[in-house]
Amino acid sequence: MAIRFENLKPKIGASVVWDSREDLFTEEAAKLIREKVEERTVLVFPKLNLSDEEQVQITELIGPRQMMHVDRETGDLKDIYQVTLDRKLNPQPEYVLGTFFWHMDGITVDAPPSFATLLSCRRKAPEGGQTEFASTYAAYEGLPDAEKVQLAELKAVHSVKASLSHIADAIPQREYDAVTKIGLIKEHPIVWTHGSGRKSMVIGTTADHVVGQSIAAGRAMLVRLQEWAAQPDYSYRHQWEEGDFVVWDNTGAMHRVIPYDARSGRMMHRTSIAGTEAVS
Repeated sequence: MAIRFENLKPKIGASVVWDSREDLFTEEAAKLIREKVEERTVLVFPKLNLSDEEQVQITELIGPRQMMHVDRETGDLKDIYQVTLDRKLNPQPEYVLGTFFWHMDGITVDAPPSFATLLSCRRKAPEGGQTEFASTYAAYEGLPDAEKVQLAELKAVHSVKASLSHIADAIPQREYDAVTKIGLIKEHPIVWTHGSGRKSMVIGTTADHVVGQSIAAGRAMLVRLQEWAAQPDYSYRHQWEEGDFVVWDNTGAMHRVIPYDARSGRMMHRTSIAGTEAVS
């Protein structure tokens, strides 16, 4: 077979190996990639060096692709979202600062969360900037049975404001309301039973509190679950090299970036695959 996978850790991650670069741009390869990202949570394509056009192409093949970025000047939807702290390119970098903390994408919108996120490294930071992934599939499977029973009927309330609480003091006052009020306030079960029958957890910084519990007790539980999912058995840290391409299952993983200097020039290009399954 022209495309192969090598596990990075026992419970998470796989590196993709190919005989010819063109082997990746086929429907057969896309099917294998989609199946493997569901199984292994994170796939790494070392130094693939995709152009924007190639990244959009491979996203559509695995797809369907999700249009996710609105140009501030024209209002047009853009294929590629540039992940950067450079204010000249990103006038509201607070969202990127929020990615320093464990989160899942698309949890506060009125649509199924994106199935997968695809990220290309265009410029890496000299220091920091690694991305960490934690499988909430593997973390749920590893929980004691008694805790699974405890979590079975619980729901958490999610919001963008909660996800930015760690950096609230860094948001300019004139932009605070506009930044924190994006998205909806959503209730989601902590345990997501997927159509496949597998179960993952919907946790991360968007989760503000647990329905029916005191604020302190609920938030303490959510922090414990984050810490459980982030332990080495269930997580993988990717040390970026320029040209690396990474795909992860957003419906079964939290992710975060290790802090880096805004002046570092770090630049990542992101696309997403549309979700087909609401949290349930």
